[in-house]
Formats: sequence, structure tokens, C-alpha cells
Amino acid sequence: MTYLAAAIQMTSTSDKPANLEKAERMIHLAAARGARLVGLPETFNWRGKRPEEAAAAEELGGDTLTAMSRLARQLDIWLLAGSVTEHVPGESRRYNTSVLLAPDGAQVAVYRKIHLFDIDLPGRVTVKESDAKMPGASVVTAATELGTMGLSVCYDVRFPELYRRLVYAGAKIITIPSAFTFPTGEAHWEVLLRARAIENQCYVLAPAQFGTNVHGFADYGNSMIIDPWGRVLARAAEQEGVLVAPIDIEYLERVRRELPALTHARLR
Repeated sequence: MTYLAAAIQMTSTSDKPANLEKAERMIHLAAARGARLVGLPETFNWRGKRPEEAAAAEELGGDTLTAMSRLARQLDIWLLAGSVTEHVPGESRRYNTSVLLAPDGAQVAVYRKIHLFDIDLPGRVTVKESDAKMPGASVVTAATELGTMGLSVCYDVRFPELYRRLVYAGAKIITIPSAFTFPTGEAHWEVLLRARAIENQCYVLAPAQFGTNVHGFADYGNSMIIDPWGRVLARAAEQEGVLVAPIDIEYLERVRRELPALTHARLR
């Protein structure tokens, strides 16, 4: 089975309606190019200042995911709503949540980011995601007609044990919607994505944020689609846009058969 997947690269702002309008336009473009699986980046619907985050957060039945569900149905696609800031009743902090939508609009997988981005690179970027976010606790896969998908978000990519658990749960396509900072992205983004693809013999779909964000630092962009041999099939230019590449499940199975490293693992 071979089909096309698309990764959408965006520069999201604190203007949620404008972000959603842009996302819808780019999803339509991806579907028009034949994509059966379309991925949006992390926090695609809203990126704003920390004091405004509580008001911008939504529950899973909120306007953003309702709109994305409608698009999945309308276009008959599998749609990864990269991540949204999920409101949790009774909690002062929120989840960073990725949702996979089926062609009938159903939410078939909900993943709450496990690893939170708390770093300080003096003079370049300081982020403490845990001030406003709670970590998730569940490893999430979804068996689909396109192959089993394993969900993750951005900073998770630095923790290979998560991805090995995803592949042991059957994952063939790994999704990594991101908003990688420029300094860490320039140094590590491609090598981490390719490593996760190679060591798990999976396709990697990594849609990302690009450009100067509302926090005043730059996101790296370079959205990618990578095959199980570690080859970069498609890479975004330095702008917003849609990239498309083939997912070939028979090729994935051949890679795993000819180099059966996953069956040789001794430590689990």
C-alpha cells in the first residue's frame, strides 16, 4: 500500500481565527495534491503570551477540533491536529495535546505531550513549558487503514524510549508536530528525526512551526517527511507551505525484513 502524506509548515500567531483560516487553506491544498494523511504543527491554532494562554485554551470538543473534524470529513482524509492547548477543568495548568482525526471526523487518538520543554540557553532562548503545562502519561498509537500511527510532540523526539514503545505497539508512522527553537533545531532537529526513523524503521511525519514567533525568538521550521531507511523524502523551504511525500508500507516491511534489527533487540 502506498499513499501520500503531507506536512504543513506554519507561522502561527495569537490570532486564532487567522491561524484556523490559514490551516484550513493549507489542508485543502494538501488534499488537492492527493494527500491521504495531513499533519499540522504543534500549537497550530494559537501561539501567544503566557498570560493569555488560559483564555485561548479549549477542551477537546472546542471550536478548533470541531473545525478540524469537519475538514477531515469534508476532504475524506486522516488529519493530525498537530497540537492544541487543552483546557482541563479544575486545573491551573493545561495539556499540550495532539489529536488524530479519521475521515469520518472522529477523534481516534488523543496524545498529551509527555516531555515538557524546560531549557535555558543564555542569550538565546529560555522556555519553561512546565510553568503552564502538565505532562501527559500515556503512550498513544492508533491502528488505521494507512498503518498504525504513533503520536508524539516536539521535545519528545529527544527521548528514544518513547518511540521504541510506540513501535512495539505496532507503529509504522510516527508523528512529531513541533515548534523547535532555531538554536536547538539547527543543531539537532534533522539528526534526531532521522535517528528516530532509522532505529524504529518507521516513517516520520514532522510538521513544524517556522519563523519569528510571538515570544520573540525564531522557530527552526524545516518540516520533514522521512522514510524507514532515514532518507529525507521532503523538506520544507524557509517559508510557510505544504510538503508531500509517499508512504510505502510494503517498502517499510521490506526494510524490517531485510534488516530485522527490531527483532534483535535484547533490552525492552
